Amino acid sequence: MSGSPVKRQRVESALEQLKQFTTVVADTGDFHAIEEYKPQDATTNPSLILAAAQMPAYQELVQEAVAYGKKLGGSQEQQLRNAMDKLFVLFGVEILKKIPGRVSTEVDARELEEQHGIHCNMTLLFSFAQAVACAEAGVTLISPFVGRILDWHVANTDKKSYEPLEDPGVQSVTRIYNYYKKFGYKTIVMGASFRNTGEVKALAGCDFLTIAPKLLAELLKDTTKLTPMLSAKAAQASDLEKLHLDEAAFRWLHNEDQMAVEKLSDGIRKFAADAVKLERMLAELMFGTENGK
Repeated sequence: MSGSPVKRQRVESALEQLKQFTTVVADTGDFHAIEEYKPQDATTNPSLILAAAQMPAYQELVQEAVAYGKKLGGSQEQQLRNAMDKLFVLFGVEILKKIPGRVSTEVDARELEEQHGIHCNMTLLFSFAQAVACAEAGVTLISPFVGRILDWHVANTDKKSYEPLEDPGVQSVTRIYNYYKKFGYKTIVMGASFRNTGEVKALAGCDFLTIAPKLLAELLKDTTKLTPMLSAKAAQASDLEKLHLDEAAFRWLHNEDQMAVEKLSDGIRKFAADAVKLERMLAELMFGTENGK
């Protein structure tokens, strides 16, 4: 018998669907893990760079950073600082070879200084007060931490599991997104720090989502239908009221959020601690000791 061939429509993965209404960003320092998922941008931080710098595949970059620090000379402390800066730049440059967009590289919180005219991604964002302050300051992009908000609620309340739409981290990012879109702020909202793909799907439609390779892999294998959960149109209908925060109002509003206060300080400490571990690793290679001592 002859007849028309059966046409099979290719099923799109959840990751492919997500890319239709959200800019997907890879959250990693392992740039070899990026190629398969074809993200637009990438984000990294001291913890991710520390993990990658210990992999055999990246020792050439580590050695290049060490050589750079020594070449510039100066005190051992200055050589180490220059080597650290170079290492972060080298990883960023390699990541840029794999993606069409940009890389967010985190500044060491111990040496934070403000510069004008530099695109800023404000990370470790946990409170609505932080989000409002960033928008009013004209920050390029914010990274509200979904998973760490969930972690706090699981650890500090009787409720130990949440459906995606009732996830406190998801609800926080949804509120921030709606506020920005309702009042016309240009600051990009990039949900970050995900614990599962349910959180990612519940924020489909957000400007950007930065996702670890493990969850990108799960989304690539997932073929369930995805629909945008956030939209500028829906944001217009929200009942949010506009706030104007001076420093005193910001401190009060932020301090009223126990979760945000605890997770912000904890996050800064952890990133700084991993930066110190990275310094020690480089110091050992450069001087045979930790920090030249």
